[in-house]
Amino acid sequence: MPEDRETPEQKKNWILQLANYSQLAFIFPAATVVGWLIGVALDRWLHTTWLYLAGLILGIIAGFVELIRLVTSSESKP
Repeated sequence: MPEDRETPEQKKNWILQLANYSQLAFIFPAATVVGWLIGVALDRWLHTTWLYLAGLILGIIAGFVELIRLVTSSESKP
């Protein structure tokens, strides 16, 4: 019998890993859009024209922070 077949535990681990990394495709754009929308709302409320940029930058930073957290936490698990 060949020993290169995956056990059910290894297959489950692979599926969980795929699910964790697929989060990255949604977290970064979502954080960016939410930051931008908050900036636009503050612009309308405060009658300014530059807060959307601050919200966009903060959203991008939040997306990168969450991306780094997810990658480092998945690497530290055995």
